[in-house]
Amino acid sequence: MNTLLKSITDWVSTKRGMWITIIVWLVLMIGLSAGPKLSDYKVTNFQSLPNEAQSIIANEKLEQFFPNDQGTPGILVFHNENGEINVDEVAEIMDAILAADVEGIDKIINIANLPLQALESFKSEDQSTMIIPMTLDAAADSRQIGETVDKVAEIGNQAAQGFTDTLFRITGPAGIVGDTLKLFEQADFVLIMATIGIILLLLIVIYRSPLLALIPLLATAIVYQVTNQVIGLMGAGGLEINNSTTSIMSILLFAAVIDYSLFVFSRFREELNHHESKYDAMKHAMRATGKPVFLAGGTIFAAMLVLFFASFRDYQNFAPIFGTTMAIIMLASITLLPALFTLFGRKAFWPKVPKFGISKEAKHGFWGPVAKFVVNKPGLSGGLVGIIMLVTALNVFNLNYEFDTVKSFPKDLPSREGYEIVEAQYKKGELAPTSILVTSDKAISEDQIKALSSRLIDEDNVASVRLIGVTEDSTALKYSMTLDFNPYSVEAIDLIKELINGSEDLLADVNISGEIHYGGVTPKLVDERGVNNRDIWLIVVLETLLILVLLFVLTKSVRMSAYMMATILISFVSALGLGIFLIDVLFGYDAVSTRVPVYAFIFLVALGIDYNIILVSRFLEERKVRKVKESLEVAIRNTGGVISSAGLILASTFAALMTMPIADLFVFGFIVAIGILMDTFLVRGMLLPAVILFFEKD
Repeated sequence: MNTLLKSITDWVSTKRGMWITIIVWLVLMIGLSAGPKLSDYKVTNFQSLPNEAQSIIANEKLEQFFPNDQGTPGILVFHNENGEINVDEVAEIMDAILAADVEGIDKIINIANLPLQALESFKSEDQSTMIIPMTLDAAADSRQIGETVDKVAEIGNQAAQGFTDTLFRITGPAGIVGDTLKLFEQADFVLIMATIGIILLLLIVIYRSPLLALIPLLATAIVYQVTNQVIGLMGAGGLEINNSTTSIMSILLFAAVIDYSLFVFSRFREELNHHESKYDAMKHAMRATGKPVFLAGGTIFAAMLVLFFASFRDYQNFAPIFGTTMAIIMLASITLLPALFTLFGRKAFWPKVPKFGISKEAKHGFWGPVAKFVVNKPGLSGGLVGIIMLVTALNVFNLNYEFDTVKSFPKDLPSREGYEIVEAQYKKGELAPTSILVTSDKAISEDQIKALSSRLIDEDNVASVRLIGVTEDSTALKYSMTLDFNPYSVEAIDLIKELINGSEDLLADVNISGEIHYGGVTPKLVDERGVNNRDIWLIVVLETLLILVLLFVLTKSVRMSAYMMATILISFVSALGLGIFLIDVLFGYDAVSTRVPVYAFIFLVALGIDYNIILVSRFLEERKVRKVKESLEVAIRNTGGVISSAGLILASTFAALMTMPIADLFVFGFIVAIGILMDTFLVRGMLLPAVILFFEKD
């Protein structure tokens, strides 16, 4: 591999190779831009669970025995926070919506045709709220649902403008899908702008050179467009693309390309002092950095492919998208990046242009003293960092999960406002009742049906049980069960889990020989929690083993690979513990999505190991001519500046996710940013060197 890499980077570093490389990338970018667009294939109603999950099977069986071709349901919410809802005002708003005959609505109740008693059933107990169900076309996709909801909201809000007491909102699955689509489209633009702004500012501040800031961003723009269009082609080929996946993909791309740019131009600047020709300087720079940078990208690429083994489809969806992204970035790191820096040559470093034959000793104002301290006092430096990490890591035992996805949206989002009004004014369980399907080979008698209803209602915290369907041969029953709990709460998930585990005893108690299946939101969350917990351990084990193998290929040392992997794992647990403490104290998030720890692990381990690779590569290079202590001091001192700069930019790039109005991405971005900073300054700069000095002998 080393020979192949050298042949590629040597050719790219020639004048001819440089121009051909840049032209090929530009032609590729322009050509692909004529193809399918990534945005056309994003979905919001992404099925996270595998097809074999119990709740998915239950929903399929419910559809089999009790077919329902209805489309996406929505809830029209009318609320008066100052007293009783005005039914006449509600009727006027509904008349305007019905008169518009909005395309995409399959069914909507006309309250003008309802008797007074039926009308009252739609009101809350305190009479302040009224909800009216709406169903959209079954064939509508996410974008069509969003357009229909927007039109209904526009008409309803216009009709409600003259009313001071009636608030109109749309919630339920239809309202949430419509708002989610707009939310991500708006937030993705803000995210990209914030990321570019942060990177540009930091590069100029750190390197004080406008071109050194613009060249990496130019490379990133080319790679970004190529990657987007390639993934768009994959979407056209049938790949489902989750909105949140593409948001994180953008950050990964910016972070990795900028990171690798720093490593390339840092060595390029050094070589320009030793070689008059910019082409020779880049050739020697890439011979030194090509393999570490390519392998650093390879560790991330391999980490993403591990996600194919996950059962949770959100993680599976990461694998092809992030794997493709990293493959393109790896190719760019050994072709496009050196070609662009070679094109600009010494001008890239203006106003501090490196001159041939004039090699100034690099200043190590911060990392010089740190390197000396670490190698002279490894027990003290490593011990202090170890204690800090142990204390922060212990906080992972306070990790709590949030399963209510609506709560991750901005508080002023219309669908969330409507959702919270319904949650406050009606029985919490009514937000998402659980469907229960009972099947048997024999006809189920009336007595057994009544006995099962009574048995279910006797369960603690079950609010109501209604029989809503019986097949003609009485071999299948469908119940709708509501709980006293919010159906998205941990308490509700635990209760449904207990019912699922006790299904055989439940049927035996009422003398029914058959099967029982639970469908709906809460049973899905039961499966999600179980699948996610299994996937966490699977991903941690597989990714750890895979990266260990890759590190061994690089270092040819089992012990060195173990040091690097152990410190990065400790860093992850520590960052997670500190992160969940800080998001609670600073931002009021006392629980996180089940996805956050997995996402954080994938990125902190895959990206964090890059810096260990850069340090250890330099250490092994110096080790050929120096003793362990001296080699380590040189490695820390000479890689410290570029790694800390890269770490600051990488952390800031992930912190850009905090501009996203979705709590999951906000929390993920914050925790990864904290972890990268800890890894850059504490693990890479102090803990790993201390471990190496403790175990390695001259």
